[in-house]
Amino acid sequence: MERIRLVVLFGGQSAEHEISLVTARHVLAACDLDRYDVEPVAITRSGRWVIAQDAAQALASGGHALPDALVAEGPEVDPIPLLTSQGEQVVVLPLLHGPLGEDGTVQGLLELTGVPYVGCGVLASALAMDKAMAKELFAADGLPQARHRALHERHLTDRVLDELIDQLGLPLFVKPANMGSSVGVSKAKDREGLWEALHVAARYDEWLVVEEAVDGRELECGVLGNLEPRASVVGEIVPGAEFYDYDDKYRDGLAHIVIPAALPEPVAEEARRLALQAFAALRCEGMARVDFFYEEGGRGLLLNEVNTIPGFTPISMYPKLWEASGVPYHRLIDELIQLALERYARRAAKRRTS
Repeated sequence: MERIRLVVLFGGQSAEHEISLVTARHVLAACDLDRYDVEPVAITRSGRWVIAQDAAQALASGGHALPDALVAEGPEVDPIPLLTSQGEQVVVLPLLHGPLGEDGTVQGLLELTGVPYVGCGVLASALAMDKAMAKELFAADGLPQARHRALHERHLTDRVLDELIDQLGLPLFVKPANMGSSVGVSKAKDREGLWEALHVAARYDEWLVVEEAVDGRELECGVLGNLEPRASVVGEIVPGAEFYDYDDKYRDGLAHIVIPAALPEPVAEEARRLALQAFAALRCEGMARVDFFYEEGGRGLLLNEVNTIPGFTPISMYPKLWEASGVPYHRLIDELIQLALERYARRAAKRRTS
């Protein structure tokens, strides 16, 4: 096969910068250096593009001495010349979580430079990142969801607070519409707590999502593919805290992952079907992790959200779901790169005929 220059892009300007560094470290360690010329490129918190110097030096010596913790430091580079191919095949692997990375902005830059990249395109990335808009599309497609309401921060008044409680009850979950990794998410148990939760979420985004608290199990399913995607086995998150918050995900590590989830086969099959439907509704390609609540004895499966750049360490849910489905970590990276090339070739053929 033609050798590929693989640009692993990480860091970013969002509140999920540190999570991206952890993800990238594991991906760099798993890349096949006999197959790829791997180039670690970081985006700093201020938005500068730099060559991650320590990681680049380690990869140049065979990848055996990758630093335990990556940093977004090194010589600054201009992204356009960096990404422009000079007779070699380039693929970009974005590992940017949150706004200005997972939301279609970087994907738009990659489209303009004409370079293949892993994961969803501009539209799907933007829609999935904006939970308020995604929920509208899911509703239009008939996907089951918890009761919710989206609102702009300028509408935070006492009257709106009363309406939310009357319509959705208590307790309530409040989250920024454009953020991930449970950043800015709070559980409000009373009116005062709701007011505080709304203002916490408003630190991260103008648009806020308020959802009823669902007494159900938390299930996740991986989707992989372009025009003919397939769904993984279904896994379950058993939170170590009151809910699966940022600390439970990345600091305390008390959450317990069960793969495959102990579910009746018809329920697991329905979760896979709904995951593929949600993937298609947002026009996703490449990869996504689809999250559900499961009300046993109640409404059944309720779609929560779609994550287009899920956590990607070997112990993250998305890779573990695919490992349990017969696709180990290194092969998953290879397949995602091939999917990026396939989509690029398909879309380039359309551009050539226009």
